[in-house]
Amino acid sequence: MKMKKRSLFAGLALMLSASVVLTACGGSKDSAQDAGGAAGKPVELIWYTIGTPQKDVDRVMEEVSKYTKEKIGVTVKMNMIDFGDYSQKMQVMTASGTPMDIMFTSSWAFDYVQNARKGAFLPIDDLLEKQGKGIKDMLDPAFLSGSKVDGHNYGIPANKELPAQEVWRFNKQLLDKYNLDIKNVNSLESLEPLLKTIKEKEPDVIPFSVDKNYGVFVPYDYVIEKMPMAVKLDSQDYKVINILETPEMKQALETMHKYYKAGYIPTEAATMVSSTDVQKTGKWFADKATTQPFADNLWTASYGYPVVSTPASPAYIYNWSVMGSMQAISANSKNPEKAMEFLNLLNTDPVLRNMVDSGIESVHYKKVGDNVMENLPESKNYDMPTFSLGNLMITYLNPTDPKDKWEGFKKFNATGKPAALLGFNFDPSKVTSEIAAVQNVKEEFWAPLMTGTVDPNQILPQATQKLKAAGLDKIMEEAQRQIDAWKAAQK
Repeated sequence: MKMKKRSLFAGLALMLSASVVLTACGGSKDSAQDAGGAAGKPVELIWYTIGTPQKDVDRVMEEVSKYTKEKIGVTVKMNMIDFGDYSQKMQVMTASGTPMDIMFTSSWAFDYVQNARKGAFLPIDDLLEKQGKGIKDMLDPAFLSGSKVDGHNYGIPANKELPAQEVWRFNKQLLDKYNLDIKNVNSLESLEPLLKTIKEKEPDVIPFSVDKNYGVFVPYDYVIEKMPMAVKLDSQDYKVINILETPEMKQALETMHKYYKAGYIPTEAATMVSSTDVQKTGKWFADKATTQPFADNLWTASYGYPVVSTPASPAYIYNWSVMGSMQAISANSKNPEKAMEFLNLLNTDPVLRNMVDSGIESVHYKKVGDNVMENLPESKNYDMPTFSLGNLMITYLNPTDPKDKWEGFKKFNATGKPAALLGFNFDPSKVTSEIAAVQNVKEEFWAPLMTGTVDPNQILPQATQKLKAAGLDKIMEEAQRQIDAWKAAQK
């Protein structure tokens, strides 16, 4: 049986409970007639979203439109753009004024903050109060407060896992084979005896699977993701510092270099684009990943052998985790109220949400329980990225999912601590040239340092000197000014 696509780790990102009674399941016929929709000609909404274009999109949208026409007087035309092309094509289309009403945006594709500031999206504060009350009732308030840009909401975050938490992940076959215990693994340093055992006893296995995208965890909140300036996660003074000059980073990089020299890390790690092929072979012992509730089950099903994990960091709510999947209304939309009515229905009505996600019942999937489904062979023509389409907590479960899956997500979300800069979005307009120069310098040394390939005691002073010459201090001064103003405005 093919599982429903649950791309819940997207960059990372890469997702409250299905049992929650959602009182706002969308507009009524009366509300549609008030707007002239169901009583007259329905409004067509044009929706652009991310994902590999599916053969049956138009077929499914015909059924979606029958439902939404009856409910709120709208029909839906969905246009899918593949992951690799989405950002660039959307930039071109929004700049040229291509007609559209709703569009996918995020922290990692068609940049939400950047495009909100450029005027691509409509501010939706008033629309949320009027046509989007179901969304406000359903979402954890941190989603909307954390996704404000300069004081306004421009997008609706998908109701999914709210915090981000990193874990040490292990190939359980090797843990069992050598009777290794992970209950005391709570830091990078505590991995060492386990890695040593695998290195000695399994010469064909990679003890610590690391690639060029690896980043050590240190308790700081980056002002710009993966740029070397940050404030402490639990900061009281919100002082912006060069993260490469912190004792925590120095210690972590020294440990990584120690592991590299010991042969625990692949020699080509700093240039390896992805380590996912290694996971498919099973020839690895440990790595680091971003988790969610029941993630071990998903990894185990995906790889075909048991995978277990233990926390590598606390669960923090970051800007990028809040903005990992969003729907915005185009600034050029001719029907913003109807667009919000549709988004409200999509995020609160299980019938609509599951139709958009899984297709037509008895064609693409069949129900095998009240909120459990199995894919049918036709689902190969409609295999959607679930995370990108709105509220996950009302999507049907797979037969292998825990019955309390969404309750688990709700509990996980409740554990999240707000990161220091949650709700703050840096405006780079005054330091764009410096950011470009710093980015170029960073590319020289970031992956070699993070993967342990080079000695941090030699490289960190060189890196800091080059970053300062490129303008890092000026960027940090501007960041400090903006953060101070943001904090003052909050008070």
